[in-house]
Amino acid sequence: MALRIILQEPDERLRKTSREVKEISPRIIQLLDDMKETLTIAKGYGLAAPQVGVLRRIFITDMCDGTGFKEFINPEIIFAEGEQTGEEGCLSCGERRGVVTRPMHVICRAMNRDGQIVEHDATGLFARCICHECAHLDGGLYIDLMEQELAPNEYYSEEDGKVVTDEDDDIEVSEVE
Repeated sequence: MALRIILQEPDERLRKTSREVKEISPRIIQLLDDMKETLTIAKGYGLAAPQVGVLRRIFITDMCDGTGFKEFINPEIIFAEGEQTGEEGCLSCGERRGVVTRPMHVICRAMNRDGQIVEHDATGLFARCICHECAHLDGGLYIDLMEQELAPNEYYSEEDGKVVTDEDDDIEVSEVE
């Protein structure tokens, strides 16, 4: 395995459409393994192949919930419903964070490294992550959908449905990526 460099916005490669994976070759397996190592070190929830300079329709997730890594090759969101508004960040956008609305529930069909078609039924943060990573495969970034950019001392309160500052209620702010 090897650590890959995560491209940073405004790198033009982040805005290109990725190509379908036609065959799961040893190079694709190596890419998946490298992406896992890179995501672990970067401490994010997801990483798409274009973020490491490979224009293929691949992303991985690790929701840090004990379920481990999930691999998505040629993913397609086949169902989406509801909506959720919350904070997003991106490993390709530095320290920026913003408020974005995404579906609350999605079903995503994709291949795994064994070539098997799997469906991921996701809600909440996992649904948000899948939508975020799928957008990367079409050259999209969360900043394109951002309703409001957050200052370093601001966060989005899902309970209140508004942006607040950490001075507003003396609670510790945690970063969301």
